[in-house]
Amino acid sequence: MTAQPKKRSVIESGDGGLGLGLALFISNGEDLGPIIRHGFDSGKPEALMQNLRSIVKKKEVEIEELCRLHYEDFILAVDELRGVLVDADELKGMLTGENIHLQKVSSATLLNLDELFELYSIKKNIGEAITTLKICVKVISLCMACNGYIAEAKFHPALKTLDMIEKGYLKNIPLKLLKKVVAKHIPLIKMHIEKKVCSEFNDWLVHIRRMAKQIGQVSISQASMARQKDEEMRAQKREAEAHSDARSDEHVYTLDVENTDEESTLNFDLTPVYRAHHMHICLGIGEKFRDYYYKNRLMQLNLDMQISTSQPFLESHQPLLAQVAGFFIVEQRVLRSADGLLSESQVESTWETAIAKITSILEDQFARMSIASHLLLVKDYVTLLGTTVSKYGYQIAQLIQVIAKYKDKYHQLLLIESRKQIDDILANDSYEQMIIKKEYEYNMNVTAFHFEPDDVVPEFPYVAPFSSGVPDICRIVRSFIGDSVSYFSYSARTNIYEIVKGYLDRLLIEVLNDSLLNMVYARSLAMSQMMQLAGNISVLEQSCDMFLLFSAQLCGIPKRIAQRSHSGLTAKAVLKASQNAAYNSLINLANFKIDEFMVLLDDVNWIVEEAPDNPNEYMNEVLIYLETLVSTAQEILPLEALYKMVSGAMSHISDSIMTTLLNEGVKRFTVNAVMGLDIDLKLLEAFAEEKFYRTGLADLGKETTFADCLVEIRQLVNLLLSSQPENFMNPVIRGRNYGSLDYKKVAIVCDKYKDFADGLFGSLSNRNKQDARKRSMDVLKRRLKDFS
Repeated sequence: MTAQPKKRSVIESGDGGLGLGLALFISNGEDLGPIIRHGFDSGKPEALMQNLRSIVKKKEVEIEELCRLHYEDFILAVDELRGVLVDADELKGMLTGENIHLQKVSSATLLNLDELFELYSIKKNIGEAITTLKICVKVISLCMACNGYIAEAKFHPALKTLDMIEKGYLKNIPLKLLKKVVAKHIPLIKMHIEKKVCSEFNDWLVHIRRMAKQIGQVSISQASMARQKDEEMRAQKREAEAHSDARSDEHVYTLDVENTDEESTLNFDLTPVYRAHHMHICLGIGEKFRDYYYKNRLMQLNLDMQISTSQPFLESHQPLLAQVAGFFIVEQRVLRSADGLLSESQVESTWETAIAKITSILEDQFARMSIASHLLLVKDYVTLLGTTVSKYGYQIAQLIQVIAKYKDKYHQLLLIESRKQIDDILANDSYEQMIIKKEYEYNMNVTAFHFEPDDVVPEFPYVAPFSSGVPDICRIVRSFIGDSVSYFSYSARTNIYEIVKGYLDRLLIEVLNDSLLNMVYARSLAMSQMMQLAGNISVLEQSCDMFLLFSAQLCGIPKRIAQRSHSGLTAKAVLKASQNAAYNSLINLANFKIDEFMVLLDDVNWIVEEAPDNPNEYMNEVLIYLETLVSTAQEILPLEALYKMVSGAMSHISDSIMTTLLNEGVKRFTVNAVMGLDIDLKLLEAFAEEKFYRTGLADLGKETTFADCLVEIRQLVNLLLSSQPENFMNPVIRGRNYGSLDYKKVAIVCDKYKDFADGLFGSLSNRNKQDARKRSMDVLKRRLKDFS
């Protein structure tokens, strides 16, 4: 309470504002520098000093007041402090002594400690050196291992080692020089590895191109063997069906194919490809290698498909196609096993390129070929190529289209070759019945073509109803069928039957029938040869069913189904017509020969005075010829042909006699001459009746016999020898006895007819008969004139 007035007087004694500020700063413990600087800056240092002195005085007053209030306690504290000072001095002395003693004692220890610190520093340096050396040794050992792997061509562990060095050690190598050397050689080593694997891969490209042909040949050979096994099984099935009974439907045929792993026989090494691909992937340039592989293989394919100009395509097509097959077998293996080296689209694109080139080559070569067997040979290998590559998933539709496109040309070439062969056979055939002396000859020429039942065993020598040309022609036809079916081996066999049947019809009609007709119309054959040709045509016509059945069997159609088919060959009817043409030609030849004998009619005395007792000379010649003709024809020709030929000959003889009587060469004739004709006709009719029944023609149920073919001339002779010729005008009698005679012909003949030759002598009875016949004949002549 007493101190407050003093304080106020002190503060007020100086500069009030400055003193108040100093007091406030001091009480707050703040820095006085700013206010002191302000005092000097304001030019009032004296005032500042005065205020400071006032504050000091004020504080002294406060201290005094405080000391007065705490004097006793302060005195006690000072005493205690003095005691503490004494103790401190004692402690200081003790510490000094102890320090001196400690300094003496620890001097050696400090020296050891310095040595220890130095040793610790050395240890640290050595540890760091060892760590550095370990890293360097490890890196160097890895580098040496990498070099060893590269020397041993173990590029994958070499790259693994390089990757370990690069990722695990390169940044931590403490030696800059070593780090620089290693960093410099890593890309060089990688480049070296890339070159090495590329070199191996390039060697593989050369090797696999040489080996591709062998791969293709082996694979195509396997496809050929499989096809052969299939054909053998089909042949066994056909043979079984041929000998089976009606229960053959119960038989089940299976194709026992040995289950072999085809790829196990196709040994080719893809290790360089796998290694190169993997190495490039490890190097981070897998896409570069994939592109490199694709371009190089495509380049190889283009080179492989170059056609050789030094040899014919017939010789070079198999190596070419085998090379292509091998190429794509390798590509398929690479696609499936090389882990993304090739894509499906790349392989498909390559195949499309190749197949387009192959089809272009085939079309060009097929268009140039002029021999069917050459075209078939190439086609067969092409189908084997298609079969081979299709097993690996490649599409072969374009190959099939090319083969189908040239089927007409192939068959046209076959037809041309068959025509030449058939023409040669027909030109060189002796047209004599084939005499077979051995069983194997019989089996080869008769049984093989089912000319006789298979269970028939003839006696030898066996005389065949055909000449040697027939079996030869049948072999050509069957060969044609086999070649035709072979061409369609790319197609389902059940679908080609109608096509093969069409081409077979063309062969039989356009080639065989035309060649046979050429021989028929050439007129270069003798009668017996023409008979044999007609017999051959008959046999060939009957063989059409056998040819059709053979075609069905080769096409895989069961025999029982083919036999039930109602669709036959058009050629059968055509050959039947040609057979008739041959028969007509036979008839013409026979008639031509008969005409040579009928010329002798001109030497007949038509006004002979006495009735002859013997036939005319021409008839003897005719009968001799007919006997030879019938006996020969009976051995060669079927009964129908024999009937046609002899009937034609008889009709021709009748017409010839009638023509002779109608011609102007015979001015008149007598009844004696007619009697001679009657003797001739009786001999001829007796011959005709005998041959008709003896040859077995009566069993055919023919309405007209050989003798019936002479009916016109017979009725004319009967009319001329009739006692009442005028009865001809009676419709009833004429229909019964003279129905085949023509009014005009009868009128002409009757005008030339004279009962007897002019003579001075004759019996009265004969003269009376002559007069009666003459009157009746005169009546007939008049009535015929009136009728006309």
